[in-house]
Amino acid sequence: MEDLRERVEKALNEIRPMLIADGGNVHLVDIKDGIVQVHLVGACAGCPAAQMTLYEGISQIIRERVPEIKGVVAV
Repeated sequence: MEDLRERVEKALNEIRPMLIADGGNVHLVDIKDGIVQVHLVGACAGCPAAQMTLYEGISQIIRERVPEIKGVVAV
């Protein structure tokens, strides 16, 4: 059975092609107490829509695929 980190990485891999196409990417930093910490890089790091991407895209996919995750934050 896959561990929590592997399942979160799989979910991130679903959204990475879209981020990479726009010149950015996302890296998993840590998972603590059901909260996923990610780091947005490249064009995503300075993009005005980064918060929307984080909450509407990244967070939604992770929480759908890994229901025990309570939230996602950028660090």
